[in-house]
Amino acid sequence: MNSKVLSGIVLDEETLLSLGDLCQACSRHAEWIVELVDEGILQPTGRRQEQWRFPGTSLQRARTALRLQEDLHINLAGVALALDLMDEIESLRALVRRLE
Repeated sequence: MNSKVLSGIVLDEETLLSLGDLCQACSRHAEWIVELVDEGILQPTGRRQEQWRFPGTSLQRARTALRLQEDLHINLAGVALALDLMDEIESLRALVRRLE
């Protein structure tokens, strides 16, 4: 029997990632992450880029943005809109689950 052991790290709101961590995890340059911040897709804490810290949930958001950009060729403004709409859908689904 072939068994494999998987390991990973759970990322949540309490986990903080630096700009470098996010770049490495997404295999992208810092300029791309800065563009995501400028577009409002990601919201770091800290005033300067060297001080930026992103909640762990930003990694999933950044990866989703990357897929939308690369797979569907959506510009960053469109990515921001799509992510906002996806968040709204998830909020509405959570509300429906609570009401059921």
